[in-house]
Amino acid sequence: METEVRVGVRKQGRSRRSYRTARNTVNGLLFASPWLVALLGLILYPVLASAYYSFTDYNIFQKPVWNGIQNYRLLIGNDQTFTISVVNTLAFAAMAIPSSTVVGILLALLLNAKIRGITIFRSLYFLPVLVPAVAAAALWQWIFHPQWGAVNAFLKLLGIRGPGWLADPLWSKPTLVLMGLWMMGQTVLIYLAGLQDVPRELYDAAKVDGANSLDQIAHVTLPMISPVIFFNVIVGLINSFQYFTEPFVISNGLGSPAQSLMFYGMYLYRLAFLNMNMGAASAMAWMLFIAVLFCTLILFRTANWWVFYAGIEEGR
Repeated sequence: METEVRVGVRKQGRSRRSYRTARNTVNGLLFASPWLVALLGLILYPVLASAYYSFTDYNIFQKPVWNGIQNYRLLIGNDQTFTISVVNTLAFAAMAIPSSTVVGILLALLLNAKIRGITIFRSLYFLPVLVPAVAAAALWQWIFHPQWGAVNAFLKLLGIRGPGWLADPLWSKPTLVLMGLWMMGQTVLIYLAGLQDVPRELYDAAKVDGANSLDQIAHVTLPMISPVIFFNVIVGLINSFQYFTEPFVISNGLGSPAQSLMFYGMYLYRLAFLNMNMGAASAMAWMLFIAVLFCTLILFRTANWWVFYAGIEEGR
């Protein structure tokens, strides 16, 4: 009799735990349902739909018609503007990523100095991040104007004839890189946080060994912040491949001068919303995704050669 009572109590306890588990699961799903609906409806479905549309002839107003890899073949083999946009994007990334890395580290080193009022300098350099991209593009378009811009006016006082900047195909992309350096406060802030995590004992040990300031930066600072550099390089790569707002505003969406500012994202926008060729635009989007994924995987493959993670044994 006592055994049957114990078995009944155990079964009753298990049923209560099962009920509580089921209730908690339902409550959790209810609380997460807004996010789940947004994930399925606003992210997952558009991604899958774009993958399907990339193999179709689709212009929004008519039903998509399956055409296989025709969109990819036409873009890669017969679209000159697509080729120009790829070259411009790769050239910009090749200039923007190294320059932002070097300048960002140098500025972070300066802003990490222990001097009076350093917080004011940090705040001042971060302020450009708060400027909307459209307003910043319009501002710098005026500053770099070849005739009445502030930069060429200053160079004229020094007896130097300034270039055409944004009006010159040779200088247009370097000018955008300079503009990006003015707005890289977030990157500098990340580098600054990485510098402040470097143990002071390492610098003291380096001084005891006779290392000067440059040796300390090369053999202590850079290895210790290499994970931060790695992160910023990946983010910079993705942002460079998706560069859109500034060249679109400056060139009025035309990519002028001489299509030197026709970036990949701009041409994708033109195909999708001006030419109404959603099939080709979806194909461009997936090629961009594959390119970003491929470059990111290469960076991760090379990370073992130059990224140092403190506290992790070598070879693990």
